[in-house]
Amino acid sequence: MEFSLFLSCYFPDTSRSAARMYGQMLEMAQVAERLGFCGVTVPEHHMMNILMNPNPLTLAVKVASVTGNIPITTAVVVLPLHDMRRLAAEIALADILTEGRIRIGAGRGAFSYEFIRYGVPFDKSREIFDESLEVLEALLSEEDVSWDGKYYRFEPLTIMPRPLQQPYPPICIAAMAPESLYHCARRGFDVQTTPLTGTLNLAEEQVGSFFRGAAESGRNPRPRLSLLRVGFCTRDDAHTEEILDLAESYWRRFDNVFKSDGSVHGGAIDLIDATDSREALADRLFVGTPEQLIEKFRVYADLGVHEINLNMCLGASHEDLMDSIGRLARDVMPYFSKPVQALAPGAVASAP
Repeated sequence: MEFSLFLSCYFPDTSRSAARMYGQMLEMAQVAERLGFCGVTVPEHHMMNILMNPNPLTLAVKVASVTGNIPITTAVVVLPLHDMRRLAAEIALADILTEGRIRIGAGRGAFSYEFIRYGVPFDKSREIFDESLEVLEALLSEEDVSWDGKYYRFEPLTIMPRPLQQPYPPICIAAMAPESLYHCARRGFDVQTTPLTGTLNLAEEQVGSFFRGAAESGRNPRPRLSLLRVGFCTRDDAHTEEILDLAESYWRRFDNVFKSDGSVHGGAIDLIDATDSREALADRLFVGTPEQLIEKFRVYADLGVHEINLNMCLGASHEDLMDSIGRLARDVMPYFSKPVQALAPGAVASAP
């Protein structure tokens, strides 16, 4: 099982510099490459200070400019919020500018707040996504493409430039419902998923459905499964409690826009009452000492998960966050993947 790092662009204090926050995401990418993570991922969300990245392809290109070889995956591009004719060309350009390092994670979207403000019907997001994905694949792989569907109608056109990777950059699909994971894997797609703060039973159902579909796909090699988890590698139990305090605030913002139409003022998501107890968060999030995380991650390794995509941006100081990344790489990752460059005990990981 491999580990990737989610550059989640969390911006809890909107009075601070956004430029500084994005600079810190680039430092995280550099350290992830040096310490042996298998990739980095970047989100897409709009008009809010959580997962604050309105253009994942732009950030991916910038990440490529400060790193050497690490793959960069969008997690995810929200297809219903884009015109596929423009997006396909932008993907091709990003593919060229990242020198073939980009992977396209694509999804239907999760926050109705964004859809409402863009004038896109959230209740139609599934069918818009399905047609958009077909159009995107056609535009990236073929020339003189025409379309006559429900949401797209256009005369023959060829997007330019053409992608560097052939027939186009790898596409993986974001899905949460177990049955959706099954159908995506059965079609041969790699899949990104997360149980959010759901129980282990939900994660086991998601993983089982994925592998059932992958076995029926006929694809060789078979599709891969990436599991997004929120976590932090702490020094000790007292540090764990500090990070759980931050995680509680993070989820009070996330649930505001995930479980309702959202209340956002000045770009800052309002804190709502917690929807999960502190005990549930402590049990279901991956916040703990190296020994505790090894035990939690081992369950997923035994299930056959290929990749853990870890979101460690919960509002801790940048120094504390970088220290956590280094601690995870030194004390946890070697149990599940090839050995990585070790840090001296107590050292803080920093960008090269």
